Amino acid sequence: MTTLTLAEFKNITDAEAYFEFFQLPYDAKVVNVNRLHILKKLSQFMAEIDANFPEIDDAERLAQYRDALIQAYETFLTTSPLETKLFKVFNEKPKGVVMLSELSAD
Repeated sequence: MTTLTLAEFKNITDAEAYFEFFQLPYDAKVVNVNRLHILKKLSQFMAEIDANFPEIDDAERLAQYRDALIQAYETFLTTSPLETKLFKVFNEKPKGVVMLSELSAD
């Protein structure tokens, strides 16, 4: 078995490569549709790990990153990007637009 290094992990640039790095199974269709959202959620989890566990060694950090990737991926198996509202565009109300949910039948 090849030893995984943090340096190798930090050189990864696409979603599929993260799954391949950790040898995790994934549905290519799910990743293709939710790629940016999975990566954004992963980066949020990684930031939490880095902030909460600054002293852990690289092997433990990679183990936690692996778990974070699984959690990020599983988030989008059960919810949509619109529901998670990870990106600013999902949180901003368009100007001059009345949403259907704001209309009443009064």
